[in-house]
Amino acid sequence: MADQKRELFDGLIRIHVLLHAVHEPIFGLAMMKELEHHGYRIGPGTLYPLLHGLERSGLLRSAFDRVEGRRRRLYKITPAGKRALEKAKEKVEELHHELHEEHPRKLPGKPGH
Repeated sequence: MADQKRELFDGLIRIHVLLHAVHEPIFGLAMMKELEHHGYRIGPGTLYPLLHGLERSGLLRSAFDRVEGRRRRLYKITPAGKRALEKAKEKVEELHHELHEEHPRKLPGKPGH
């Protein structure tokens, strides 16, 4: 069941990561703490592959920097990441409205046809 939930929430976590990256460079440990604040309990074995995937997709770019005397990989959003985040915001808003409708729109066609 945990894998099913994680799979369901992966897209939301990616959107959350992009949302923070649009405001400031992010790094893994801080992002794990931020996500935990919102009820997502993910470890480095989940988060870092997710960050690397966003980078491979061209939505984030990373570079090493010195932070508090330590070498740390910082991730910044790319122009493609900003466009993807804007599109995701539209889709989340649409879903939010549908989730809160008393009677969501009926699917087209008849069942079984």
